[in-house]
Amino acid sequence: MDLHEKLGRLGLELSAAPKPVAAYVPAVRSGGLLFVSGQLPMRGGELIAAGVVGSAVSVERAAEGARQCVLNALAVVDGQIGGDWSVFNKVVRLGVFVASADGFTEQSVVANGASELLVEVFGEAGRHSRAAVGVNALPLGASVEVELVAELL
Repeated sequence: MDLHEKLGRLGLELSAAPKPVAAYVPAVRSGGLLFVSGQLPMRGGELIAAGVVGSAVSVERAAEGARQCVLNALAVVDGQIGGDWSVFNKVVRLGVFVASADGFTEQSVVANGASELLVEVFGEAGRHSRAAVGVNALPLGASVEVELVAELL
């Protein structure tokens, strides 16, 4: 599979993997699993979804942010596998964290922005288990953060 070509057909592209903003590494491989650290909705060095969802940020804007988080996670995977997507087997799990206003309960709708993109790109190999969790704040004031676990061959 040529991920870059597939993304291009969808009008998307991978940027360089974002650099960590604290004391951690972008990903760790353990056996056949690659654990990608939480990714923020950064594009071109700018946070594209900042603020609390359900008050300052719409669900739609946060879902778009979740899509960008997945693109950033895939950029990390791309770097870890040296661009050789023949070693990619499937997405195993997503953790989606949503900065949520009091009483906001649509975290799953925000998380769908990430999940639907993975299925669009990888088909069945993009289907995954998931947790969508509301939190009071995220790093840099982001609206959403996504962590990803992939299985590699």
